[in-house]
Amino acid sequence: MINKRLLIKNLLAHNDENSFYDKKRQINIGDKEGKAKFIKHICALANSNPANNSYIVIGVEDEDNKIVGVDFFDDSKIQNLVNAYIQNPPVITYENIPFPHLPEGKVVGLVTIRSAGKLCALRKNIWKYWGGSVFFRDGSMSMPKVFDIEMKDHNSAIVADIEQHARNNIELTLDGVMDFINNRHPDLESHYKVFKEQFVVCWAGQTKKVKDKTYYSRLDIELINEQVKLFYSALDEVEIRYDEHSFTTTEYVKLGLGDQKKFYPLERVVITFANNGTYRMNSTLIFKPPQYDKKMLYHVFNTNNTILEKLKKGIRLSISDRRDLAQLPATHLICYLNGFEGAKQMMEDYKQYVKAQDAATYRSLKEALRVLRKVQYS
Repeated sequence: MINKRLLIKNLLAHNDENSFYDKKRQINIGDKEGKAKFIKHICALANSNPANNSYIVIGVEDEDNKIVGVDFFDDSKIQNLVNAYIQNPPVITYENIPFPHLPEGKVVGLVTIRSAGKLCALRKNIWKYWGGSVFFRDGSMSMPKVFDIEMKDHNSAIVADIEQHARNNIELTLDGVMDFINNRHPDLESHYKVFKEQFVVCWAGQTKKVKDKTYYSRLDIELINEQVKLFYSALDEVEIRYDEHSFTTTEYVKLGLGDQKKFYPLERVVITFANNGTYRMNSTLIFKPPQYDKKMLYHVFNTNNTILEKLKKGIRLSISDRRDLAQLPATHLICYLNGFEGAKQMMEDYKQYVKAQDAATYRSLKEALRVLRKVQYS
């Protein structure tokens, strides 16, 4: 079992970017350019390493390898994005790895890429890259190559050695449990559960009891053995259930216009642990968005866009504008879910202006975009 925090440290210490490893300060799959560059790197790393894992580490400064972190990213359907744009797609996972010195909610992203053993090529045009293009790693660069180039294995021994040095042990696991409960979340109700005598899951959050059920907010869930953060949200509410074989979360999002808000089930994730030291995660989108009168939503949509334009131009907001801005992430989310396709791109384009105006609204905006990613790629 690999300790992913150790793996990242070993990758950063081993070498600069090369044919099996890349590092990024951040990625952005919310716009065409960012999505295209991400797909290009996935394609190049898979083609350059047909017989072993490749990795992208996200949240690291390129110049000095300083670990600065990125926001928690829990899009379990990112494989669907890769499948949509790559022929012979590799299997990829995106994991959130906590580091002790990073602030709450910040992690290091780890993308693991496993080639299917066949040449990857773009299925269709994306940004400035043409459908049919093939990419390979040339040192630290992902470069286009001729289509009939041969896939060669140069890195299996190196990658195997790095992964071997990142194996977990009992001391690291126990230290991880104690750190999670006593240092990282001393103010929250914390729990742990051991599965199959091998896996340790810890979770902590604020609790709310409704009838016979307990719901968590400010929830943090980690698989301690691998140092992987499975879930983090400062806003949504989550129900947790578990038995001897599995751990299940059901996430709820609060939606509505004005004071008429209620919780809607969004996604159910089931982690099933096996006796052979493996586990499987299955996520199911169970979301049925609320529907509203389109005429009313046109008014909301136009009002929101006017406020965003004011932020961009540096125009002072009125009291009513600031009140509407606080509700903008939730109302723009509802607009998108009711057919206003431009709402998501508006939120992406104006994130920086919202961040400069109000930190709380910016957190809500990031949560709204997280919900939209889940809906979009499911």
